[in-house]
Parts: sequence; structure tokens; C-alpha cells
Amino acid sequence: MTSSFEFNTYPARLSDAERDKALKVLREGVAMGRLSHDTFVRRMELALAAQRSDELAVLTADLPSESRLSRVVFGTVEAISGFTVRLRRAWQAERLPKLLLPHPASGHPLRIGRDPANGLRLTHETVSRVHAELSQQGGIWVLRDLGSTNGTTVNGRRVIGAVVVREGDQVGFGRMSFRLAVT
Repeated sequence: MTSSFEFNTYPARLSDAERDKALKVLREGVAMGRLSHDTFVRRMELALAAQRSDELAVLTADLPSESRLSRVVFGTVEAISGFTVRLRRAWQAERLPKLLLPHPASGHPLRIGRDPANGLRLTHETVSRVHAELSQQGGIWVLRDLGSTNGTTVNGRRVIGAVVVREGDQVGFGRMSFRLAVT
């Protein structure tokens, strides 16, 4: 007895994971200097348009898949470059002038800026007339930017509104930087 149904086997649809793996191999090929930018762009377009696994295999056949050695090499380079950045920041932080936190008994916030009426007058042209305010609230020091033109930073990040600060933090007012210290 013959069946009237025919079974057609179609190749399995290409998964996103397979496509991502091929794109990763192509990116590593560029990073390792094995592919030019133009070749990478063309192969990436073909990988995104591919419908079968064998089409992806052709695009990456001349490139080695990620080896343990390449992971170790790239990981080591990344760790060393991160270390040098942290070392440079630490070196610069120790060389910054100290900004002593006011005695808590004063109860008044410390205004910082170019205006002579401020508690801390900084005469640099990148500091606004009324730049920032340092106050103690419940035993915690708070630094508030007062709408300065060139910004206030804490540990390299711009202050929007107010932020809690501690001894040892790097604070910047315009282009002037200090390290907070306790009296």
C-alpha cells in the first residue's frame, strides 16, 4: 500500500546562536588582523542573510575559531591596560591638594565658588561664582552642584543634583581637583 503523502525534509532553520557564533568569529578575525574591514562588512552582511548552517561555515572556514590561547592573550592585555589606568588614577589622586572637610560643629554648609562671599573661594576661570555646596546631613557629607557651568565631579563622575562624599574621594570644580580629607 502506498501513501499519498510525501515527506519533504527541509534543512533546519538557522538559529540565532549559530549566527551569533559566526559573527563572533568574524569580529575576532578583524581584531586579530586576519580580515580587512571591507571583507568583514561583506561577510557580516552575508551572515545576516544566510539561511543555512553551511552558508555560515563557508564565511568562517578560513578563520580559526576562538582558541584558549587567544582568550588568555586578550584577557591578559585587558587586565594589564585596566591596571595601568587604575595605577595612573591612584598616582594622580595622591598628588592632588587636600580639601579639608569643615568641622561638623559649624552647622553651616560650605559654599564653593569664585564669589568672595563663599566659604571656599576658588579663583580659577572654570569655577562658577557659586559653584557647589558641601554640607553634613545626619553624619553624612553631601556635595551639591549649584548649577555650575563647568560641572562638579566626584571620582571622575559628574554630579547631577547632590551626592554623598567621603574622605579620600576626588572632587572637581570645573578644572580644579582636590582630595577630601578629614581635619
